[in-house]
Amino acid sequence: GYRVSLQGNFFGRNHTYITFPEYNPHKHIKLDPPLNVQSNATASKCQIWWSVPWYLVDILQYELQYKEYSMSWEIALNKTPPSSLPQIEIEATELRSGIAYIARVRCKISENEDSYHSQWSEWSKTTVFQRAGVPKLSEKILNTRTMQFLFIPLSFGTLLYLCWNCKLSSRYCCFLTSGQKASPALTFPHQLLSFSHSIICTMGILR
Repeated sequence: GYRVSLQGNFFGRNHTYITFPEYNPHKHIKLDPPLNVQSNATASKCQIWWSVPWYLVDILQYELQYKEYSMSWEIALNKTPPSSLPQIEIEATELRSGIAYIARVRCKISENEDSYHSQWSEWSKTTVFQRAGVPKLSEKILNTRTMQFLFIPLSFGTLLYLCWNCKLSSRYCCFLTSGQKASPALTFPHQLLSFSHSIICTMGILR
């Protein structure tokens, strides 16, 4: 360690005052704030990550502060990452949809580290994010009904087309002799039944 003292001249006389009888620099560290703070918000959560020197990754702890963009930092919310990884997630339940948020991060040496000790760094530069909107239930129902209204007439139109082709092909069946190979047109009834079954199944799914 080091011995730090303060010397001064008071009333024409020199005096020496011992400020720190044993000063250890590695116990009084103030780090630079995290860099490159970025965010990615979805309808379910917001991910925030940042950068620190690689040789400090395993011994740092962080504190995230976030708030609504228009609010003061004095009423901001604090959040601590569960690990030493330079990243954190904010659940959608903690954010209001359609509202812009702003966040910042600071760091210091972990309390579990015995060899070093530090105070909190200054706050990092900020990142702005906004929770993505969630489709309303009425919109989902509307989309489902629209699909039903479009699918049903198209399905029956295709069904009528197959029936018409089946009737035409049946006219040629009577001309086939026993030695001739069956025409592919004869498979239309089987195709018709398969297509009808798929229509019924699809309509059940859409409901």
